[in-house]
Amino acid sequence: MAQGSVEQEATHSSSGDAHNQGKSMLGPLLCWAVVFADIGTSVYYVPGILYGTRGVGSLAGFFVFLTMSVFVLLTLKYAEVTHRFPQGGGVVTVAAQAMNRWMGALGGMFILVDYFLTAAISCLSGMQYLSVVIPILGVSLLVPGLGQLQLLLLLLTIAILILLGILNWIGIKESARVSFVGAVIAFVSDIAILFTVFTHISFSYFLSLFPKMFVGHILTPSTILIGFASSFLAFSGLESISQLSPVMKQPHKKVAGMALLLVVLTIGITSPLLTMLSTLLLPRQAADPIISAYIISLLGGRWGGIVLQTEVAISATALLVFASNTAIIGSYHVFIALSRMEFLPSFILRRNKLRGTPHYSIILATAIPIVILILVLGNINILGDMYAFGLLGAFSLTCLGLDIVRYQDWKTARRQRRGLTTHREERSNSNKQLHTDANKFEQLTPSVDEQSKENGHINVSTAVGKEMLQGTVSEVAEAGSLWFKINFWLGIVTTLLVVVAWSTNLVAKPLATAFGGGVTVLGLIVAYTNSRLHERRGRVPVPVVFTRIGQRIPNSVLAVLTAGNGHNDAVIRAALHEAEEKTPVSFLYLTNHRPQRATPTMMEIVDPYLDDEQAKEYFGKAESLALKAKVANRRFFYLEEQPDALASAWHVIQPHDTVIAAVDDAQAKDINPDRIRYELTPNGKVAHLLKTW
Repeated sequence: MAQGSVEQEATHSSSGDAHNQGKSMLGPLLCWAVVFADIGTSVYYVPGILYGTRGVGSLAGFFVFLTMSVFVLLTLKYAEVTHRFPQGGGVVTVAAQAMNRWMGALGGMFILVDYFLTAAISCLSGMQYLSVVIPILGVSLLVPGLGQLQLLLLLLTIAILILLGILNWIGIKESARVSFVGAVIAFVSDIAILFTVFTHISFSYFLSLFPKMFVGHILTPSTILIGFASSFLAFSGLESISQLSPVMKQPHKKVAGMALLLVVLTIGITSPLLTMLSTLLLPRQAADPIISAYIISLLGGRWGGIVLQTEVAISATALLVFASNTAIIGSYHVFIALSRMEFLPSFILRRNKLRGTPHYSIILATAIPIVILILVLGNINILGDMYAFGLLGAFSLTCLGLDIVRYQDWKTARRQRRGLTTHREERSNSNKQLHTDANKFEQLTPSVDEQSKENGHINVSTAVGKEMLQGTVSEVAEAGSLWFKINFWLGIVTTLLVVVAWSTNLVAKPLATAFGGGVTVLGLIVAYTNSRLHERRGRVPVPVVFTRIGQRIPNSVLAVLTAGNGHNDAVIRAALHEAEEKTPVSFLYLTNHRPQRATPTMMEIVDPYLDDEQAKEYFGKAESLALKAKVANRRFFYLEEQPDALASAWHVIQPHDTVIAAVDDAQAKDINPDRIRYELTPNGKVAHLLKTW
């Protein structure tokens, strides 16, 4: 997937659209609301699920406290993901950019498994809380060989999911302001429960609950691992922040940091305490597989009476259904993104003529959770066990991808420091044209240091993109600083802890592994089959497309493709003909593509490249021909067409041979090669701009 895309999308709007879009962008409070409305719902069903987990029981609160420390470390990484990958997509984008497109597909399958189960478990839990207000919903039937079945509850849950699917088909948009109202009500309700409890128990009694958690338990390594891994369910929903990047106000780094600080504070105050108090003060209810499903409402009712109990039940029902709808929206946007990346069949992208909504992806996002609910007969504990695979898989892949990106920045910074003196000497002896282009590059990055200007990333899009450019340059410039090193190694520790938790669940929860692994394998088989169909048509989806050029690629060939010259085939073939097997080849596509929509929607993955069919067609041809020519080292860059875009890219990459259509000579006016050689090919005339650096 291309990188840095939301800025490009925003810039393509008219000034009036841009103004309206700015109004609709989310600040820290609204971002907190969306994330808390997702994570905050977990506390409604996690205590009962954890209490029923083998080896956990009354230790549920302890393990949530323990896992909270890793959750804090995870928020640091996800805050960075939001500004490094502003087009959204979370694990799909991170894995594709850091590793390759197939890892992006794997991440997509992981997050889909997570969303499917979130939609199912949140909606089911919401109906269970509703049964506190309407007791007939909780009536159970004893089914021989299957145990108790709450048929009315299951049917109502399925009906609500179908209704949510219809609403999404109609095109009703989820609002961050509605999330804010729901999140505030939920947080106030949680605080009201805690206030009520603490006004009825003494502080000494509260302290006595801590040793009470450990009564009857022996903390073996196996127990600690299982409890630690299982407790991540209490923090499911963190991935939502990375899906908000396209609708987040600038600067992303500051907004996401403030939003996640609020998330940590509000979750830290409520989730561990509510889990601990509900399982220790209501042990009989926690042990009941049916009653434990709405234990937080019962905790509020123990001393707050029927009023607080009912209020918590109603607000929990509304917020859980809202979280289920968010998961459906997230699912169908991931389906769309994977289809645009040419992993899934193109029919998924089709929109109905009546409402203009992607009905096939909405059907899949709604039907799969319904099938899951039917298969488990509405058993929330089974759903909780199944949850582990996709959630922790997505966390692990995101963490690993970010570690790789950070390490690449560290390596780039080290190369820059080693070559800085030599580069400055070369620059001082360069000609006037080179100075002119360097000055243009400096104008794009007026606030960064000299070293970063000379060697940093570029994202030549527009005024909004300049802010992102400066941020990217400064990231590389800061790589290797003391804070960067601390952050880097903390990130490595975070990744190891998350991978340990995921690995533990792979063994301890075979049902989750079987379900999640099955869905993932099936999805990858479909992706492989679809990719092979494209290859047979002579168009191979490219591994990764960048909209940032981060470092020089010496002794390379740069092929410049444009939208309207009609000679791109000639440029591709000439560039590959000049390259030997080990010669790096970079394909740079300068686009004049302008997306029609001005304002992205929540959970949407915004990437102009994936909407640019012409660019995808030419890159696909280039990849196919490069594979046949056995050119192993190839890269693809997608930049907005501007007067100085090519020159700036040329000075960063420093290629030996720049191949461009002869009709595009005007675009190369700011390039100063040592000599120019023209070549007449069957597909048109091309120019080779040769330079010895």
